[in-house]
Amino acid sequence: MPRLVLIRHAKSSWDDPRAEDHARVLNDRGREAAPRIGRWLAERGFVPDEVLCSDAVRTRETWQLIAGEFEVAPEPKLLGGLYLAGRQKMLEVLRQATGETVAMLGHNPGIGDFAGWMAAEAPAHPKFGSYPSAATAVLEFEEDWAEVRPGTGRVLDFVVPKDLAG
Repeated sequence: MPRLVLIRHAKSSWDDPRAEDHARVLNDRGREAAPRIGRWLAERGFVPDEVLCSDAVRTRETWQLIAGEFEVAPEPKLLGGLYLAGRQKMLEVLRQATGETVAMLGHNPGIGDFAGWMAAEAPAHPKFGSYPSAATAVLEFEEDWAEVRPGTGRVLDFVVPKDLAG
């Protein structure tokens, strides 16, 4: 059954007021949190075989740090269309996926909205609604990606960095 791993980029830096949003990098907290998410995914067997990633610097950096925790990690497909994308655009992109376990890295409010829209039922976790930095949900679907519909994903797990020991 196809699995979708929805990851919001880790905490980004606002230190450079001249940097455009697309070029923002992770801050120290984000660089520490992303590998924890990678270890969590690896421990649970949720390692993706396809990665659909916004082409923003902070999402690419988040993926690199997560991927560093896997024995084998796919190269991400960097997609400008996922930069600040809404849920409809994310669904269009997902319907083109070919992997069995697909990770999508994006930005809020889109990624959190998409997670809630795709889930048949939200998890009990209090942070699911706000989808903070590096929040990660894993959903499972019965239909192929080309046929996937909102409200049909069974949430297998959801985590935020604060849930994980350093």
